[in-house]
Amino acid sequence: MSPSAEHERYNLMIADLIGVLADVMNVEVAGLGAATFRREDLERGFEADSCFYVQNFERVRSKERVDLATDPPPDIVIVIEITNPSISKLALFAEFGVPEVWRYDGSRLEISQLRGSRYEASEESAAFPGVSATALTQLLQQGKALGRTGWLRTARVWAKEHLAQRPS
Repeated sequence: MSPSAEHERYNLMIADLIGVLADVMNVEVAGLGAATFRREDLERGFEADSCFYVQNFERVRSKERVDLATDPPPDIVIVIEITNPSISKLALFAEFGVPEVWRYDGSRLEISQLRGSRYEASEESAAFPGVSATALTQLLQQGKALGRTGWLRTARVWAKEHLAQRPS
């Protein structure tokens, strides 16, 4: 089934937001969109709404294909849950070792960190220290009322005020 316009709008907003955070925090990222990841040893695969390499950027930066038999999974997986909750996907992401999942239901963004074999809610991103689920939720809510350009300016101002001085 194809994603709805609402689903894609939120997905693009979060991807844009990650770009702003990376720029302001001077962190390189590799966004691989909705790439499909497979592991033959698990005989399974997954496809996120969007995914990003942050901490492992250098390990995949010049690769045309990421092979999870030898390469790490994405550092952040984005899941938009407008109609169907993705709780069942979390076990799959954990099996692949995805360290961080951002889930957005249209009103609240939740950050989950992999702890052992399970995810636990976390107020702050490990990939972007100092970035909280509460702040991301507020920025996304503001984005609903603004045009894309105005919202990106707002996000950039917030990031510069709150994150630019943090050590990387």
